Amino acid sequence: MADFNTVKDNCMDRLVQYVPIVDRVHGEHHPEFHTVRKLFEAICAKLENVEAGLPDLQEEFSQLRTVTNNYTVPDDVCETYAAVYQMLAELDQAYMAATSD
Repeated sequence: MADFNTVKDNCMDRLVQYVPIVDRVHGEHHPEFHTVRKLFEAICAKLENVEAGLPDLQEEFSQLRTVTNNYTVPDDVCETYAAVYQMLAELDQAYMAATSD
């Protein structure tokens, strides 16, 4: 499994681009995505403000797992929505691996 910083480097630029678009396109029919966006923005803020090491993202990832039903992609969404959940899940797994060492 890739380390957290590698996954972060691979996913964050696309997530920053995709999350607001998915929220705008699917938020009306999937209001839970508004919460996903807020949690993602909180993660971004913590990542930007950390001096070294990993910020404490336990609560954000815990809430993401709850609100997304462990990143289960709804049946009626586009590939970009699915990609957001996949990247968030990868980031979550890498974070958990990094913090369990």
